[in-house]
Amino acid sequence: MPYFPTRRAILFGIPVLVLATGVAAGFFSRSVPSDLDLAMSKATASGLYLAALAPVTEPVTVGPMHSWTVSLTDAAGAPIEAASISVDGGMPQHGHGLPTAPAVTRSIGKGQFLIEGMKFNMSGWWVIDLSIDSAAGADTVTFNLML
Repeated sequence: MPYFPTRRAILFGIPVLVLATGVAAGFFSRSVPSDLDLAMSKATASGLYLAALAPVTEPVTVGPMHSWTVSLTDAAGAPIEAASISVDGGMPQHGHGLPTAPAVTRSIGKGQFLIEGMKFNMSGWWVIDLSIDSAAGADTVTFNLML
């Protein structure tokens, strides 16, 4: 015999579902800070490096794969020729990471490194996190991007 929910179960279940959806949306949805730093060139968290991030081609759009360059110098402005750089990021408002696994694929020279495999699957606020390690030490930097 098939189960059919009672009217009472349905009337109780709807508010519970609405409440649960609201709580989840509030948990994963943060507003964009009014003072969001959109600089694409800045010092790393501990000040060991100056990093600049730039797309190879513009405009940066939702959908296609993108390549980016990272320009890296020490605090005095001398190019960093050898570094290990990992790339991460995501959408703080949505609570998810990047839809791909971008990576530094090679050094271009003069302190520049090529990141390939960057993709954005929706408009909004994105962060791109770089973890940098070289002879000067390990440090991090976060860039904000609005699409």
